Amino acid sequence: MTLCISLAARPSNIGTRFHNYLYEELGLNFIYKAFTTPDLPAAIAGLRGLGIRGCAISMPFKEDVIALVDRLDPSAKAIDSVNTIVNDDGVLTAYNTDYLAVERLLREHAVPTSHSVLVQGSGGMAKAVVAALRDSGFTRVTVVARNERTGRALADLYGFAWQQAVGESTADLILNVTPLGMAGADADALAFPAAAIEAARVVFDVVASPSETPLILAARAAGKPVITGAEVVALQAEEQFVLYTGVRPTAEQVRAAGEFSRREA
Repeated sequence: MTLCISLAARPSNIGTRFHNYLYEELGLNFIYKAFTTPDLPAAIAGLRGLGIRGCAISMPFKEDVIALVDRLDPSAKAIDSVNTIVNDDGVLTAYNTDYLAVERLLREHAVPTSHSVLVQGSGGMAKAVVAALRDSGFTRVTVVARNERTGRALADLYGFAWQQAVGESTADLILNVTPLGMAGADADALAFPAAAIEAARVVFDVVASPSETPLILAARAAGKPVITGAEVVALQAEEQFVLYTGVRPTAEQVRAAGEFSRREA
């Protein structure tokens, strides 16, 4: 049996259920488990030494793990952020399927590149989001981050603006890439004020657990088109699945796996 894992500060079973559902559906002799670790170098050494086939990387390890792998795929190298590692006989190659998923969702939801954008967050996932926006053709983007050092650095890297708080700002597309609304301590937090939600034409929240965050619920109530973290997770997990197994599931299988992972969460 081939083992794949995930490493996160706050492990979720969403990815575990998604991958294991598809392994069973496709008759693959794989199993997927979720872990956390206080020692990232030791965990990556274990990945290599134990022959673990693949590893999903979540916050806060997306950037720190770069120094621990052998190769960077262009998807990770372009943004210096990793969410997937593939182990080929002890050689670790890092990818970023978050970037690929966000770029694909912006295209599939036909979000106009002329839209102004507020992106709240400045971590590894925010880098994937901002890079995807830039590469998709968006030009009027503002990064909102309390940490001036990381927020300004992210904005400058892609030629965008930075500000410390949303305040009274509005945009056509508002995009949350923070833990606000995530299950746990921030579960009840609304990532953007009501005025920004009301003014938006599209609302995008990358938080996947729960998929119906306070921001998404408020946007739906206001009649706004939404893009959810559940969609991001499904698409990025699909790409991970292909990298680990070499098998591309059908769109229907991916949809069913996504529904199963959320229903059981």
